[in-house]
Amino acid sequence: MIAEQRLCFPVLFILCLHFLFASSQISWYLNGSYLNSTAGLSTSWTNRPFSFDAESTYGLSVFTPILLSGNNGNKYHFCGFSCNDQSDECHLGIFFAFPDTTSTERKLMDPQLVWSANRDRPVKANATLKLGQDGNLVLADSDGTLVWSTNTTGKSVSGLNMTETGNLVLFDKANRTVWQSFDHPTDTLIPGQSLVSGRKLVASVSVTNWSQSLLSLTIINGSWATYIESDPPQFYYGSNDLKSSVYFSFDGQTLTVQQYPPTSPAQYMKLEPDGHLRVYEWEESAFDWKIISDLLMNINTGNCGYPMACGRFGICTSNGQCSCPPEQNFFRSLDERKKDVGCLELTTIYCNSSQNQSFVELKNTTNLAFEFNHELISSPLWFERKKLEDCKGACLRNCSCKAVVFGYDSDGATNGSCLLLNEVFSLVDTEDGMDKRVFLKVQNSSNTQNQSQTISGGKKSRTYVVIIGSSLAAFFGMILSITACFVIFKKRKQDSTKAGDFMDLEPNFTGMLTRFSYNELRIITEDFSRKLGEGGFGSVYEGTLSNGTKIAVKRLDGLGHVMDSFLTEVNIVGGIHHVNLVKLIGFCAEKTQRLLIYEHMVNGSLDRWIYHKDEENGLRWHTRQRIITDIAKGLAYLHDECSQKIIHLDIKPQNILLDKNFNAKISDFGLSKLIDKDESKVVTRMRGTPGYLAPEWLRSVITEKVDVYAFGIVLLELLCGRKNLDRSQADEDVHLLSVFERKSEQQQLMDIVDKNNEDMQIHKEAVTEMMSIAAWCLQGDFTKRPSMSLVVKALEGLVSVETNLDYDFTSLPEVEDDNRQREDTISLILPSILSGPR
Repeated sequence: MIAEQRLCFPVLFILCLHFLFASSQISWYLNGSYLNSTAGLSTSWTNRPFSFDAESTYGLSVFTPILLSGNNGNKYHFCGFSCNDQSDECHLGIFFAFPDTTSTERKLMDPQLVWSANRDRPVKANATLKLGQDGNLVLADSDGTLVWSTNTTGKSVSGLNMTETGNLVLFDKANRTVWQSFDHPTDTLIPGQSLVSGRKLVASVSVTNWSQSLLSLTIINGSWATYIESDPPQFYYGSNDLKSSVYFSFDGQTLTVQQYPPTSPAQYMKLEPDGHLRVYEWEESAFDWKIISDLLMNINTGNCGYPMACGRFGICTSNGQCSCPPEQNFFRSLDERKKDVGCLELTTIYCNSSQNQSFVELKNTTNLAFEFNHELISSPLWFERKKLEDCKGACLRNCSCKAVVFGYDSDGATNGSCLLLNEVFSLVDTEDGMDKRVFLKVQNSSNTQNQSQTISGGKKSRTYVVIIGSSLAAFFGMILSITACFVIFKKRKQDSTKAGDFMDLEPNFTGMLTRFSYNELRIITEDFSRKLGEGGFGSVYEGTLSNGTKIAVKRLDGLGHVMDSFLTEVNIVGGIHHVNLVKLIGFCAEKTQRLLIYEHMVNGSLDRWIYHKDEENGLRWHTRQRIITDIAKGLAYLHDECSQKIIHLDIKPQNILLDKNFNAKISDFGLSKLIDKDESKVVTRMRGTPGYLAPEWLRSVITEKVDVYAFGIVLLELLCGRKNLDRSQADEDVHLLSVFERKSEQQQLMDIVDKNNEDMQIHKEAVTEMMSIAAWCLQGDFTKRPSMSLVVKALEGLVSVETNLDYDFTSLPEVEDDNRQREDTISLILPSILSGPR
């Protein structure tokens, strides 16, 4: 396998490094070029490949070295570009390599990739790596496209170093680590490197495709585990028993790789594309890497213990053979000659036709995730001790559900444990009785059309007399029906107006949501007894699902506007998903009740953390930086990455929620507006919260830049630790925008940095630099505001902030009156200063 890797990747190394220890004068002769550590004095490196003879030593057909960093004259680490000369795709990475001691020319052999910066975004020839004066290490493609950076702008970086352990480090003047590759592993860990809780390894798609696959390794609930990224995550190994081995130590929170034996030339641990976790060692006698341990082999039963052993919907037997489900009307092999590549679904599942769906039962069959998911995670798709029919019903109601995995209780009762799967990977033939079964959801053909044809054919046999008589009867019946319907409709409309009794509604959802009954939600929320908060359209309550998962239930109050808000939120949030958007789990539409069910965000809304004077509960500077970037990324996704442009229209701290790790997510899409990609503006009535409304709302013609303006105000509030409108301040300081404008003119922006937070004061210089991004977003002329995608790049240090800024943030540029119709008459008072957040 290693030989295949070596031959599949003709590589080019453009080797960058290090400012520290540049006097070591290490030099090796490599394929006709000298590598010298003193060559690393530049702060910019360009990928300029040139080719060698294809028969050159060790299969390296392309190579342009710049720098080599050594370790006791034996093992070497490189930072450089690895290029496939056939596809012209290059990756920036760190490599292990060894000198050829048998050669008088002192060549290096068989480099192995142990870390990659841009595994999902390959670059071309003439791409550049640059360490800027701002301290940010940036990779740009040949056309100038920004591909990757260390995001270390403003962190006082003074140099770059490759340690003897293979760790790429950015350090400051005090030689303290600012950024290191060890903190950002890809699919490999090397001795001395640790995987901590919250981070993960992600395997490559294949030996020849280094981009991320669905296979991951992480630390969760005191165990290290491997799983497939799906909803829910499907674990195929997870155990508290194996705490450590000779190759690593594990304390429940951190897995640290160790070299065994210590005298080994070099080792690394890698999560492979096939799901194996292997340890490799350099074998000097063979000049090759060999596998010395497969850490999961003793845990799983043969090859069937891996989730892609037989591909999607494939069944793996005890002898390692693969087959498809026996029902040939619904499944067939993708390749009859290669059974392990998986099976193809022959029927498409339609969300609006669950009445025509059924299950294909596979007896004596299970899924690897069934053994581990309930021990490692809490998920709405995991049910314990339910009846089989209840589990099937839950799968039929969930459009995204593709299969039910069921295990009967040992006492033989009808109850058992049930897991719903949104993705079906390799299944396992258990051959150990009837206690485990898999039910694959399939779409049956409807008989409606045939019935219709039969009825139509029967009518042809009727006589003309019957037809004429029926027509006359139908005519008079129609007159009576219209009259009766008119009376009933009028009465129902009056009753609905009086009682607000909406018809039970099943919205047209693009997403995949669970429908809850009102009674279920009463039980889940303990009769709505635990209120989390309230807003303009209702209150939010804490609830707990049967599997222990915490949820937030938003109960909407009111009539017409509530229906609009409900449908808007479900249709928008139900059809999109992003890490910085609050996840909508389900809904309830029952008579007059309208409720939305979300993931629970334990740290509540952002306003709880910035509008107070309690130092202990304040947010540190780096946490605020991350929150600001999270909000920007969420908005950039809404504006640029959805099929339709989504304008949120109510960005404010109350609608930014924080999870347990203080990651920020945007919520409350009840006022949002959809715009087609080819539209640049939209005419709409004023909506949103006074204090966060952009000046152009005065004309009712808006773009997504109203969200950019609101983001600018939220950003400024975060940096200053106060509300946009604060009547507790002196008269001239009530409005934050006015203070910002005045202090900018006086060049005293440090005066408005959050005074109640010591950490913010320590970093006040960096804080004031970020205020320029806020000013950019708050330009009165919306055409001069950046897009949110550009804001994200500015926050990551990839682009410079516009310098010619207007600090009159509430001015409305003069334009000719286009006499566009407005939905509502609006006030001419600038909404951005009417009041604070509601």
